[in-house]
Amino acid sequence: MLIGSKSGTPVWLTGNLRGMGWMVLTGMLIVSMHAMIRHLAADMHPLEIGFFRTAFGAPIVGILFWKYGWGILRTDQIKVHGIRAVGHVIAMMMFFTGLTMTPLTTANALAFTAPLFAAVLAVLILGEVFRWRRWAALLFGFAGTLVIIRPGIIDVGTGPLLILASSGIWGIVLVVIKSLGRRDATPTIVTYMVLFMTPLSLIPALFVWVWPTWEQLGILLILGLMGTTGHLTLTQSLRVGDAAVVMPMDFFKLVWAAMLGFLFFAELPDIFTWIGGFMIFASATYLALRERAETKPRGT
Repeated sequence: MLIGSKSGTPVWLTGNLRGMGWMVLTGMLIVSMHAMIRHLAADMHPLEIGFFRTAFGAPIVGILFWKYGWGILRTDQIKVHGIRAVGHVIAMMMFFTGLTMTPLTTANALAFTAPLFAAVLAVLILGEVFRWRRWAALLFGFAGTLVIIRPGIIDVGTGPLLILASSGIWGIVLVVIKSLGRRDATPTIVTYMVLFMTPLSLIPALFVWVWPTWEQLGILLILGLMGTTGHLTLTQSLRVGDAAVVMPMDFFKLVWAAMLGFLFFAELPDIFTWIGGFMIFASATYLALRERAETKPRGT
C-alpha cells in the first residue's frame, strides 16, 4: 500500500475522500440515534430521553479533557454558551417529541430546513447580504417543505410541525454557534454544550420521570455517545474535506433513514418525501457553498 504521509495515510485517501467518509459516518450516527429514540419512546417520554442523550455525552467530554486539558474551558463567551444551551435544549426536546409522531425519513428530510432558517436569521440578525440567487435557493428549499407536508391536501400532523418549529429554533442556535466559533475552538463549544445542557434538560425530564431499565440505560448510553460523537465527526468532515465535495454526502441521511425506517418500523417513504427532501437539501447545500465561496480569502 502506498503511504503518502508520516502519519501512514494512504496516498489515495485524500482529504476530500476522508471528509466524505466522515460525513457519511455523521449521517449514520445521527439517524441511528433517531431510530433508537423512536424505539425507546414506546416506554419512555421523549423529554426524559433528551436528558439522557445529553448526560451520556459526558464520556466524550472526558476524552476531550484528557486530550486537551482544562484549557478547553477557557472562554470569554460564557453567556453566549448559556444562550446556545437553552436554545439547543428547547430545539432538541421539540424534535425528539416530533420524532415519535413522524416517519423517520420525513423527520430527517424536514430537519434539513435548519440551515435555511439560519440563513434567514443571518440576514435579520447578523446583517448578511443576500443576492437574488440565494433568496431563490431559500424559496426553493422552503417549497420543499410544502411538497413533504402538503398542507390542505393531507392532514398536517403535530409531529412534522414540531420538527419544523425545532428546526427554526435550531437555526437560531446555528447562528449562535457560528458566533461562538469565531473565538472558541470546537472542543470548547462541545464541552460547554454538554456541561450546560445536562442540568437544563433535567428540569423538564423530572416532570415525566420514570426510572429506565438496565437495557434502556444501555441504549441511552449508546444514543448519547452517538449524538455527541456526531458533532465531532461533522466538524472533522468539514475540516479535512472541501465543502463542495463533502456537503452532498449529507443526503445519505435520507437513504439511511429510509433503510432503518423500513427495517425497524415498517415505514415506506412516499415519492413526495424524496422530492421535498432533495429540494430542501439542495437549497441548504447551495447556501452553504455560496457562503463558503464568499468568505474564502481571494487567492486561496
